[in-house]
Amino acid sequence: MARIDRIRNIGIVAHIDAGKTTVSERFLHHAGLIHRVGEVHEGLTQMDWMPQERERGITITAAATTLEWREHEIHLIDTPGHVDFTIEVERSLRVLDGAVVVFCGVGGVEPQSENVWRQAEKFHVPRLAFVNKMDRVGADFDRVVGELRDRLGARTAVIQLPLGVEQSFAGVIDLLTLETVRYSGEIDDVGTRSPVAAEMLQEAHRARAALVAVIADVDDQIAERFLAEADPTAEELARAIRTATIRHRIVPVLCGAALRNKAVRLLLDAVVDYLPSPADVPSVHGVNPDSPDEVVHRTPSDKEPLAALAFKIAMDEGRKSVFLRIFSGTIEAGAEVWNPRTRQPEKVARLFAVHADRRKRLDRAGAGSIVLAAGLKHATTGDTICARNAPILLERIDTYEPVISIAIEPRSQAVRERLDLALAKMVEEDPTFRVKIDEETGQTLISGMGELHLDVIVDRLKREYNVEAAVGKPQVVYRETVLRPAESTATFERELKEARLYGEVTCRVVPLDRGSGLRVVSALPSDPAVPQPLIDAALAGLEEACQSGPAGFPLEDVEATLLAARWREDSQPEVGLKVAAGEAFRRAVSLAGAQRLEPVMAVEVLTPEEHLGGVIGDLQQRRAQIHRVGDRSGIQQIEALVPLAAMFGYSTDLRSLSRGRASFTMRFHAFS
Repeated sequence: MARIDRIRNIGIVAHIDAGKTTVSERFLHHAGLIHRVGEVHEGLTQMDWMPQERERGITITAAATTLEWREHEIHLIDTPGHVDFTIEVERSLRVLDGAVVVFCGVGGVEPQSENVWRQAEKFHVPRLAFVNKMDRVGADFDRVVGELRDRLGARTAVIQLPLGVEQSFAGVIDLLTLETVRYSGEIDDVGTRSPVAAEMLQEAHRARAALVAVIADVDDQIAERFLAEADPTAEELARAIRTATIRHRIVPVLCGAALRNKAVRLLLDAVVDYLPSPADVPSVHGVNPDSPDEVVHRTPSDKEPLAALAFKIAMDEGRKSVFLRIFSGTIEAGAEVWNPRTRQPEKVARLFAVHADRRKRLDRAGAGSIVLAAGLKHATTGDTICARNAPILLERIDTYEPVISIAIEPRSQAVRERLDLALAKMVEEDPTFRVKIDEETGQTLISGMGELHLDVIVDRLKREYNVEAAVGKPQVVYRETVLRPAESTATFERELKEARLYGEVTCRVVPLDRGSGLRVVSALPSDPAVPQPLIDAALAGLEEACQSGPAGFPLEDVEATLLAARWREDSQPEVGLKVAAGEAFRRAVSLAGAQRLEPVMAVEVLTPEEHLGGVIGDLQQRRAQIHRVGDRSGIQQIEALVPLAAMFGYSTDLRSLSRGRASFTMRFHAFS
């Protein structure tokens, strides 16, 4: 195991198609972990190992690997860029110490860039910014840096300038050493350093002075040199940049072209030089599960008691494995650990270092490590794994509520059991994926973060579990109510061979306020001569009749009152009263007039101001009642009530309207 100060736990995060996976592949090659570089467009990458990822050319699941660079051990997680898989970014950043945020030199700060940046801010993760694709037509380094400052509020510290633009991009100018680093484009080219050419020297000096000014604002020693008009050395600047980055005071900005193998080695150097080791970040803290008011701290040391967080569940051929970030202490293969949520011991059967879909057995792992553990049967995403004699409960990982649902059914009943088993495993693996049975329609509904998310789920069912399933929109379950009060009387009389049935019931129906539900009451006076079993029989008839209105939908917001009940002594009154009550109720509903109600959802949309008009217009076309529009931390917040039937496909439509920058939440409000 590496010394803790020589460990880096980092993630590669970005908007889709900014080049995250290409950067990761170059990291692996330069570190000697792979000898042939796979390209995303060829579907041959190591980190995008799922068939769905290689076919679509996108990252779907966060892939972990471990590599060595300059005698440092780097645990790397390549995360998805598509908003449907944002939970993969969320739970990765929860356990990482630093991040490389990749921006396209042409696209700049794109919609999902803002989302991942906010997620990194949430977890106080120090980051580097890498402006990729500087060789593309339309690439503009200065514009992207400006967007980092203006749109993300980053205090940028530009430590490299691009050497050339677009097709003439040849490398970078290192502002710390005032050298150019040129690349041929060959995969193994380490770059050629030389002094900055005379024609570029003035621009380089100006950029270095700006860098020193930024660092002087956050570092006292550099500030003293700056005020004395003394030029700091490259080593002094590097030290100050590292300290300020770890303290979230600045964001170093680098540039390159990963696909053309230019300046990625310098990015790896920057990971080692500027991002924190586990020893550089604050001690992790949690609570004592036996005394929730007691805060417990763990420093990142092998000598401390064990504290680890289960941040991802993986299924391999149906077998469960758990990704762990070890914050303190050590874990050995075969050891018993404690889960404070379940209050049960569990056994770590095997430990692995992970490279995408490949694994390497470990005997032991220490503080600062990210490993895969097999044998933890009851652990779920967000669980703490600790020592039984030193319990700690770490903060769980936030999840997201699904925003879209579809109905799914097996192609044949023969595979129903396999479908249920496969869905259960996927629910355990993915906190944003839900499955439920609609009690009223009998449909199996699966819910997720978007249409792509659910499309991948259905594809995985077929490929991984050999389950063919048909999908479609879920049925909207309507309700009915009455428009006005009404009364009616019904009589039931029938002669049978062995008995006579008779009952006469009068009932009244009254509409109630929305959301009141259904009430069945008796207004009969208390009379010992009226046996309670007979009243119960009449009320049971009313309750059964309430289950369905004239159009066949369940009734809602109605009060049914039993006003009178009559029977004959020579009959069997229970059956007669029950049937008569049901008929009296149906007649009263007919006289009162029935109205169909549809489920209405409370919808909250967050959108940048420039897309506000389009979003509101689209909601109004969906019959929305806009209740409030306000500002929330610079983002426009819309609160509205919208019929559920009009919300199918809204996730995709909203992204189209806002270029992916808007998001929404939806919950049931009432039937209306």
